Order: sequence, then structure tokens, then C-alpha cells
Amino acid sequence: MSQAGYKQFCPLAMAAEVLCTRWTMVLVRELIAGSTRFNDLRRGVPKMSPTLLSQRLKDLEAAGVVEKVAVPSERGVSEYRLTKAGRDLHDVVIAMGMWGQKWVESSLSLGNLDASLLMWDMRRNLNPDPLPNKRTVIQFVYHDQPASKRDWWLVVEPNGDVDLCWSDPGFEVDLYVTVDLRTMTAIWMGVAKVSAEGEMFEFNGSRSIADSMQSWLGLSPFAVQKKLVA
Repeated sequence: MSQAGYKQFCPLAMAAEVLCTRWTMVLVRELIAGSTRFNDLRRGVPKMSPTLLSQRLKDLEAAGVVEKVAVPSERGVSEYRLTKAGRDLHDVVIAMGMWGQKWVESSLSLGNLDASLLMWDMRRNLNPDPLPNKRTVIQFVYHDQPASKRDWWLVVEPNGDVDLCWSDPGFEVDLYVTVDLRTMTAIWMGVAKVSAEGEMFEFNGSRSIADSMQSWLGLSPFAVQKKLVA
């Protein structure tokens, strides 16, 4: 690690030397969520520069938290996989996220809006069970965002696979969801519900898919924690 360190024998101080550099725990969260390839990790931490991401992965590898493994079926492709020590951080990440959900003011969290990160997390946590047993395409239109961040497509296959597209995939759209980014982020965080924010939405397409949105929508894994500050 590049920082000077705390120079204490305390196990907490030693753990902090490994984990408390800028972006490290957010990157660990993304690894625990299942991302293993560099480009997927970048989508989970879109404001982190590729250079810093590469350095933090090297730091975590040196600390024994991740290992870089070649993909046998794809020449020249590697994945970053958590070691036993890395997997042991699962409860730490959950505890930190639950604390943030409980005690950090919503207004602070909702000041950090990012359509690409929101959609990436929604894709990962989407529940396909309430959706029709066919390819289902849902287009989100964030009317308050610039053209480059306005349109997003979730493509849900019958086998449950979910893909996120930032350009038109060419399939018929089953449901168009038009909303502002702040409202959608608040719902994803669990501080609001679709039913309570109904006037903020415009739905076009399948009524049944629209009516079941709260049940298939991919929420933050920390949304179950009740927030104790406004």
C-alpha cells in the first residue's frame, strides 16, 4: 500500500491500512456483488479513473484480498476474483452499507446522481420472476438528463439473464418508463416507493409490467434498512 500507515499494532488500524484508501471499499463492494472483469468493475465505479482502478486492484492483490486469474476459454482475458480473505469482507461491506443507509442523510446521498451506476445496479438486482416468460424489454427515459444519459434499456431473457444497453438493442419495447433521475434513485435506495411517487412517472406499454414495477425493480441491497435520518 502506498500510504504511510498508522504504525499501530491494533488489528483495526492494520485493516484500515489495507481497506481505507480512497475507492477501495467501493471497489470491494463491486467485487462482492459479482463483477470480476475490468470493464464490468469500471461500470460499477464509473467515476473512478482506469488508472486508479488498476492501482487499487494491484493493492488488493498484494494484500491477498483478490487474485488475478486467466480465463482459459478466452485468450488474454483475466478476471479478478476474491480470495477467502476477500470473501470474508462480505459482512463488513453489508454492515457499512446498512450503517450508511440508516444514518447518512438522504439529501446527501441523493445529491450524488449517476444514471449509469443506477442502471447498472438495477440490472444486477432485478427480479425477473414477475415479468412475462419471454424476452421483455423495458426502456427507461430520464427526461432531466442530457441525451447521452437519457435512454437506457433493460433486456430480460426468459432464462432470467438481464442485459443493460445504453443504445437501442433493436427489440420491441414492452414498457417505456419516463421519470426524473432523482425520483428513480430515491426508489432504488428504498427511501420512496413507486406507488407513492406515481405522479412522477409516465408509463407507456404493458399495464401489467407497469403495475408490478415495485416487485421486479432491482433495489439497493441496503434498501431493507429503515433510514433514521431524513
